[in-house]
Amino acid sequence: MARFWIALWALTLGHVVIASPQGQLPLAPRSTGALDAWLASETTVARQGILDNIGSAGFHAKSAKAGVVVASPSTSNPDYYYTWTRDSALVFKALIDMFKNGDTDLLSFIEEFINSQAHLQTVSNPSGGLSGGSGLAEPKFNADETAFTGSWGRPQRDGPALRATALISFGQWLIENGYTSYATSIVWPVVRNDLSYVAQYWNQTGFDLWEEVSGSSFFTIAAQHRALVEGSAFATAVGSSCPYCDSQAPQVRCFLQSFWTGSYILANFGGGRSGKDANTILGSIHTFDPEAGCDDTTFQPCSARALANHKAVTDSFRSVYSINLGIGAGKAVSVGRYSEDSYYSGNPWYLCTLAAAEQLYDAIYTWNRIGSLTITSVSLGFFKDLYSAAAVGTYPSSSPAYSAIVSAVKIYADGYVGIVQRYSLSDGAMSEQFSKSDGSQLSAKDLTWSYAALLTANERRNAIVPAPSATNTAWPATLTSRSGGGSTTKTTTTTSTMTTTTDIPCTAPTSVAVTFDVIATTVFGENVKLTGSISQLGAWDTTKAIALSASSYTTSNHLWFVTVTLPAGSTFTYKYIRVKSDGTVQWESDPNLLYTVPTTCGTTAATLSDIWR
Repeated sequence: MARFWIALWALTLGHVVIASPQGQLPLAPRSTGALDAWLASETTVARQGILDNIGSAGFHAKSAKAGVVVASPSTSNPDYYYTWTRDSALVFKALIDMFKNGDTDLLSFIEEFINSQAHLQTVSNPSGGLSGGSGLAEPKFNADETAFTGSWGRPQRDGPALRATALISFGQWLIENGYTSYATSIVWPVVRNDLSYVAQYWNQTGFDLWEEVSGSSFFTIAAQHRALVEGSAFATAVGSSCPYCDSQAPQVRCFLQSFWTGSYILANFGGGRSGKDANTILGSIHTFDPEAGCDDTTFQPCSARALANHKAVTDSFRSVYSINLGIGAGKAVSVGRYSEDSYYSGNPWYLCTLAAAEQLYDAIYTWNRIGSLTITSVSLGFFKDLYSAAAVGTYPSSSPAYSAIVSAVKIYADGYVGIVQRYSLSDGAMSEQFSKSDGSQLSAKDLTWSYAALLTANERRNAIVPAPSATNTAWPATLTSRSGGGSTTKTTTTTSTMTTTTDIPCTAPTSVAVTFDVIATTVFGENVKLTGSISQLGAWDTTKAIALSASSYTTSNHLWFVTVTLPAGSTFTYKYIRVKSDGTVQWESDPNLLYTVPTTCGTTAATLSDIWR
């Protein structure tokens, strides 16, 4: 393997990698001035900020293993000196795209990243191991590539999907440049493990990308769908197949439709919040397919659903942050995770604000590519905020209205980047958050994901887009089952195609076996019980609370669990209680947790993963 990387490195020194044609389509004329000048320098700062956080050569990551991305050099208040599978994958997807577009100096980092991820897949951890696949959903590891064994919100099922997507992107470059054997022997084995995991576990609940809500997350499901689609094509390209990709991708895509509320995208099933969350904007931009048009079913950035959601999410922050007060609809505002956020008292995040801009740049690219934009009753509110004369209909690129609307969207998008410019430090440094009161930097310094978000937003602003992924493949519109079906078997089988997938009728459930998992530290003689608002959970009567089992409790994994059969479709609130040896009852902290039992066709079981509060 080492000889291959040396040879490939030598070859890339002699030429510049040319971007694919779809990455060259120009945007509508953009403004010049202070923002352009700032971006010219800030992109250099952001690129270096990422490299500084990659072990072991990075200035802030000397103690990390080679190829390991640390989330931030901050080691206290908060301690982010760990490597998250999700963050690392998103960061390296950005770097791989930059490499494919000519930044050949990044090759050695990509090499070390692949080696590191191949090793991390084998590290046994509290989520499990590689043999059954469950260990791939472990959220984070120590920077020295050892398992993190403390209490955490696990599993997190977006990491394997995002890692597969990043590595497939590099694998595609290898194939296009004549290195198919290396794509097959080096990249495919790592990708195959992640695809097997996604296909097998996508239908089970887990923690969302903010690591707070246990349930089904839009961001996770969207990322899983993209991984399975691209995985099937990549498997074929390396002379293999992914039948479990082909069987499950249509089911994931079908389930994805259930997140649409009619006016915005619900971020999570579970969590007890409004569901208006930057999770959904991030899901749209990280599954952006430049050849999918404005497809609603995959929530493409220019789709009516995604634009309506953009308005709903960004508007939800206009009145909760002091720095946003007085900024009217259609003007950029600072964007956080969700309006109810309490982490560091709830503030805007750089990466969320940049995501709001990136979605709009994606939309402009697509409208220019297809030569028109369409306004529907769903997206009308978004457009009227920017162009008062907007009306339902299709506007060809030759029309004055098209030019006016695209120009207004471009100004709107630039406004979000301008906010990031205003609240970054004079040297370009960006932390995780900035204060909702005065814009000062908060939480983890030099957040790697913040820098990656700046780079991808700038690329989309300049009409540099990722390769197409065929996420708009025509599949059945009806969900056949939400029972997995992926296999962790790693043998090559006969190639199949997704277009042959057909519907198999199934029966909607009347009841579902719901497993409640909670990480709760106890001492000898203490027990954990479950109570809630419905009779099956004791109707808040602690004497009727359901006892959880500690049979899987270990010193490194303080797991209590119980499975309760509940009526499908029932919505309830619940809490865990700790019962001491003398009978004293201790309730966990507010608020109550909220859950709706699935009604999806074919569902027989579901799992909730909680942490004692």
